[in-house]
Amino acid sequence: MTASAVHGIRRLHVAAAGCAAAALCMVTAAPAVADGGTGGAKPTIVLVHGAFADGSSWKGVIERLERRGYRVMAPANPLRGLYSDSAYIASVLKSIKGPIVLAGHSYGGAVISTAAAGNPQVKSLVYISALMPDVGESGMSLSARFPSALGTATTSVPYQAGDVSGTDLYLKPDKVHPVFAACLPDSEANLLAVTQRPAATTAFSEKAKVAAWRDVPSWALIGQQDMTINPEQERFEAKRAHSHTVEIDTCHVSLIARPDAVAELIFQAATAADTDPARPALANTGTSGRSTEAIALGGIAGASLAAGSACVLLGRRLRRRTH
Repeated sequence: MTASAVHGIRRLHVAAAGCAAAALCMVTAAPAVADGGTGGAKPTIVLVHGAFADGSSWKGVIERLERRGYRVMAPANPLRGLYSDSAYIASVLKSIKGPIVLAGHSYGGAVISTAAAGNPQVKSLVYISALMPDVGESGMSLSARFPSALGTATTSVPYQAGDVSGTDLYLKPDKVHPVFAACLPDSEANLLAVTQRPAATTAFSEKAKVAAWRDVPSWALIGQQDMTINPEQERFEAKRAHSHTVEIDTCHVSLIARPDAVAELIFQAATAADTDPARPALANTGTSGRSTEAIALGGIAGASLAAGSACVLLGRRLRRRTH
């Protein structure tokens, strides 16, 4: 065998080894893309609770998102009125560097729709069994169109805070389980009743002046057994917002009863924001029919097939050179 032939064979061996390494890299790197995207720093996920609750209601969701490597915040929603609450949450958002995924449960949905307006850092909005008022709408006006059991489940209590006075709404203790938390055990529902945070009536009466979901891609989860917000209202809101929508068999407190499903939907919104920090495309209503895992596996299979074909061709050339 001549020296030039030996040199050519060595080059083919090196190329084949590089081909195999490339295939291996494609297989091992793809899951990282599926689990957070490649668009730079992961977004901060901000979770806003609704009326009669506090930030601890997100506990199970927070644990799941943090395990995926996301920074999560669950600030206290003051529950004093739509305008003041959204202004407060907007100020929290301004303290965050980088992209944000903003999620709201129940009345928290109305708050994030206002708080996110005009903030280019907010890349995705996620509504969990939530209010999604349009400009000129309020929680009360929406509930008038789509009545629910909440109308007879609250009691009014006057409050005084310095020079400010108003009326708080509490859930009646005997209504917490059947109306608010039917999918939880009695003991958990009772704890929610005892520790509930009331919401001022202005939280539901003040009309939205902006609606961020008109400009920001949104995701929505509908609880099919929701007795607090009519599921038909949630479907109506999600459809007009062109939200990517999922429905599950749960009550109003889906974030407590089904933290797995809630975290997964938020993860989808976060993945979209992480893949393209500039702005993800507006989501379509309904599911795409392919999971993130399926898409990732398809990419791995295609890359592996291409790399494998190249290696086969190199192998054939190598055998011809040695004979």
